[in-house]
Amino acid sequence: MTAQERARVAEVAEEVQADWASWDPLRFAEEAAAAAHGLPLRLRRFLSGVRASEADLAVVSGLPVDPALAPTPAGWDLAAKTGAGRREELVLLLVGSVLGEPFGWVNQQDGRLVHDVVPAPGMEESLTSASSAAQLTLHTEDVFHPFRCDYVSLFCLRNPDEVGTTFTRIDALDFPEDLREVLSESRFRFYPDDSHTGEILNAIDGEQVLGNRRSTVGPVVFGPAEHPYLRFDRDFMTADRDDEKTATAIQVTHDLLCGAAERIVLKPGDAVFIDNYRIVHGREPFHARYDGNDRWLKRLNLIRDVRRIYAGNGARRRIIT
Repeated sequence: MTAQERARVAEVAEEVQADWASWDPLRFAEEAAAAAHGLPLRLRRFLSGVRASEADLAVVSGLPVDPALAPTPAGWDLAAKTGAGRREELVLLLVGSVLGEPFGWVNQQDGRLVHDVVPAPGMEESLTSASSAAQLTLHTEDVFHPFRCDYVSLFCLRNPDEVGTTFTRIDALDFPEDLREVLSESRFRFYPDDSHTGEILNAIDGEQVLGNRRSTVGPVVFGPAEHPYLRFDRDFMTADRDDEKTATAIQVTHDLLCGAAERIVLKPGDAVFIDNYRIVHGREPFHARYDGNDRWLKRLNLIRDVRRIYAGNGARRRIIT
């Protein structure tokens, strides 16, 4: 974005802040799409094109970040208590609303709409975004749920160690025909990750114990043959059928995904929009110092049709219960 465009985004954010004596992201989500009409036209055209073409990944660079940004909080709960990075979460809501409708989960970060992705003491080896020493393997966000997001959006506020976000596009994979046939069948069971259950299963614990979690069954590859969709999370999926073919398909697919992985390093002011049906994503490990300078992202889930969530909730609510 140009300096003029960046200034315009900041101006829209300041106008919104002036209108809200008490900031409530959940309430503002109802107005975000209308407020986004004030954003620069080139930005809106770009994101509308991303949505229409189903581009698998898009990056907007040069979004405004407060030069007097607060120190990186040592955990999302501290960020929630202090309101750290409030203007930046507003910017992400505005920009993200051009692509889709914001929503959240009642059991993630206390039902907050915009999440803080920061390392937390004691969570270094966990399989959640609060980890640091553990690598987050390539995965579909909320792989188990029929209302999982269409886009995962990540807005970088701080990343001095240049920690990479990893991803693999389904278009980069060349599945052998016999493997694709297996992946297209409902042979796979998908489970909620630790952020949904409150349990902490460390990456170093070895094989996960998932049997007591609710789950769904379905294929890994689905959708239009010429433009296929993908869902995969090796840490939170198993073979639903007790046969070697299905178990082998999981391992082979994991190897293919890792072999085609790409990497992007987000810098302050960068927002990446990841199509959760066309890409699996992860994060490199890093050393958290807890000195106020650690990596800090704002995260927002976006869905193309929020009425799917309303129907599932049985109420006009953006937080999935």
